[in-house]
Amino acid sequence: MARATTPLNDTQIKNAKPKASEYLLSDGGGLGLRIKKNGSKTWLFNYYRPHIKKRAQISFGVYPAVPLAAARKKRDEARALLADDIDPKEYREKIQSTKITEAKSTFEAVVREWVSLKEPKVSARYAFNLRRGFEIHLFPDVGDIPISKLSAQLTIEVLKPLAAAGKLDILNRICRRINEVMEFAINTGRLQSNNLRGISKAFDSATHTGMYSFAPQELPDLISIVNSANIKLITRCLFEWQLHTMVRPGEAVKAAWNEIDFENKTWNISAETMKKKRPHTVPLTPQLLSLLEYMKPITGHREFIFPAYRNPRNHLSRETLGAALRRMGLQGKQTAHGLRALASTTLNEQGFDSDLIEAALAHVDKNQVRAAYNRTDYLERRRKMMCWWSAHIEAASKGDYSVTGNQHLKVV
Repeated sequence: MARATTPLNDTQIKNAKPKASEYLLSDGGGLGLRIKKNGSKTWLFNYYRPHIKKRAQISFGVYPAVPLAAARKKRDEARALLADDIDPKEYREKIQSTKITEAKSTFEAVVREWVSLKEPKVSARYAFNLRRGFEIHLFPDVGDIPISKLSAQLTIEVLKPLAAAGKLDILNRICRRINEVMEFAINTGRLQSNNLRGISKAFDSATHTGMYSFAPQELPDLISIVNSANIKLITRCLFEWQLHTMVRPGEAVKAAWNEIDFENKTWNISAETMKKKRPHTVPLTPQLLSLLEYMKPITGHREFIFPAYRNPRNHLSRETLGAALRRMGLQGKQTAHGLRALASTTLNEQGFDSDLIEAALAHVDKNQVRAAYNRTDYLERRRKMMCWWSAHIEAASKGDYSVTGNQHLKVV
């Protein structure tokens, strides 16, 4: 009959002194305390590996950092694993490996890896915007969370301030990009499934952004609201520029002085700037030329016609005008992108050729022959239509302050 092992106690452990050679104090159940010649005391658990029944040993840490009670708890946990034919050493190594993998696969780490792969395929500005959106709205709260543990509930909570602020266009883009990152994580073996796929559905109005617009007959009201608003001068000029040119918000703010051909009265936008990555020419009406003459003394020495307020070497954010319209109380009524819808609806109601309108909006014609025709012979026909549109805007001002109308400007 095997002799029963007397369990250790704290006094016995504290009083254990080093000897000429290391020795082991047994606590029973496979747990022992090894006393080395230098006086260090290490907890060890001896067991037989499942299936192969080969002796093995695992360390539970050093005493007194790991006290007796903690060592016994670790022993009991290891014995429970053995009862299920699980090797405690292999189990611990697997847990540690998982933690290391998770540390290298935080949400922020995966996002930055995803962006680095996209950078060679997109413009530097686009790559910057990709990173910046995550850095501002997600990394502070969930950046250090392993992507495998990032829940839909937490992500939605983090994004709620964007919805509350009415920044639904930004919210939409971020939700799409989050899903791209999650799919990238699946393809690179970090995830088995995308549990954030449906987060955009938590924001009911997020799918209806961008195209809110006043009706054509309400144009005088819109101009009156903008012209009486307490907004900065360059933002006011940006509103008129975008309204007259019918370009997208991201294209309007990037307008550069070297793109303006005063001799031929055109604004030649590069393919890199355009959404569809095709160059676009905007005929400059007398009102737009008047606006440029007004802006020359203010920003003519800069690269961009509408420089950023904090960093004049850059251009205004594409969100600048949209944010200004929201501050005017126009949320859900008029967006910056919706100015294109206002122009399109008005011109269609006036009977202008739909092909001219689509060309002015830089919508790509799927018919390549028609597309080529639109870029050449349509220019002068579009110029006549754009002149009508600018004159219509000027008439709708009802004598309000306007840069393009050559009236006295109210500088705020």
